[in-house]
Amino acid sequence: MTLLLHPGYFPNIANFAAIAQNDVCWEVMDNYQKQTYRNRCFICTDLGKHMLNIPIKHVGNKKGKQRYGDVKIDNDYPWQRQHWRTLETAYRTSPFFEFYEDDIAPLYHSTYNSLIDFNLKSIETICECLQIDMPTGITKSYEVDVTDKIDGRFLINSKSKFVLEQPEYVQVFDDRNDFIPNLSVLDLLFNEGTNALTYLKALKLNLHNA
Repeated sequence: MTLLLHPGYFPNIANFAAIAQNDVCWEVMDNYQKQTYRNRCFICTDLGKHMLNIPIKHVGNKKGKQRYGDVKIDNDYPWQRQHWRTLETAYRTSPFFEFYEDDIAPLYHSTYNSLIDFNLKSIETICECLQIDMPTGITKSYEVDVTDKIDGRFLINSKSKFVLEQPEYVQVFDDRNDFIPNLSVLDLLFNEGTNALTYLKALKLNLHNA
């Protein structure tokens, strides 16, 4: 059965394991919600877990609601330069940063206005690095209760209580920090490289029972 997911910003390992293990349809008809992985991801720095946040333009109406697909990135703030410098600082010494650098860097050197377009491009880029097909299915309308798909949309919630049983792998600053689970897939890619897909496919998600 097809899995329904929200496209996030360089999604975390749980989300990308779901992508690697399932046929995926993207939820694109929902309303945008704050404090989710729609516009943030977490990486590992020398100081531990660190959030990269994409600034968005907030609508001015009273309700403040807007469809995810209509959310615009606030490019008045040099977030791309900041994010890329942070990634370089965090992962330059990782085993596979230079191997994937030329694939990832263009996302931070081109201007994107739509958040969902940028997120889908970030996912497509990782799919190319993993040598898997990018899911192309999208929703035509929003359904609160999904009956014909596995509903994995909760994975976009940064406060979800979903527990991922994740084997440890070597992270760049493991001499300073304990292992930090379920970071952005970038952390796995830069540290595990060509083994990343095997790692993702081996994770047990139990989405049916979540």
